[in-house]
Amino acid sequence: MGSGTVEIITGRERRRRWSVADKLRILAECDAPGVQVAEVAARHGVYRSLVFQWRCQARNGLLVAEPTPEFVPVRVAVVDRRDAALPEPESTPPPSRKPAAIEIELPDGIRVRIGEEVSLVALRRVLAALRG
Repeated sequence: MGSGTVEIITGRERRRRWSVADKLRILAECDAPGVQVAEVAARHGVYRSLVFQWRCQARNGLLVAEPTPEFVPVRVAVVDRRDAALPEPESTPPPSRKPAAIEIELPDGIRVRIGEEVSLVALRRVLAALRG
């Protein structure tokens, strides 16, 4: 009997997820002069049909690299605090609110309105007088 190798398959191989940057890098390798797509695909372990699919996606604008972050130049200026006095804020009166009041309408049509400034003693006297 001859000697041979035995391959044991223990599970299903998972699909590899390629980032957009990886796909574009592989496509750039394929665009070099004299390079065959099949060679580049084999080197990266993908089928050449997948590389052609990526090429089609790139051509249709579906495979676009994420923009790289850029820095914006900033200049810090030192300001003399005496010259940069903040303007005084305008003094505006607080918004006026309606004073709280209790209004009681009696059966004979007389209305009694009691404001918030009325003391508890005065309120008791008024209520006692209304009860008669």
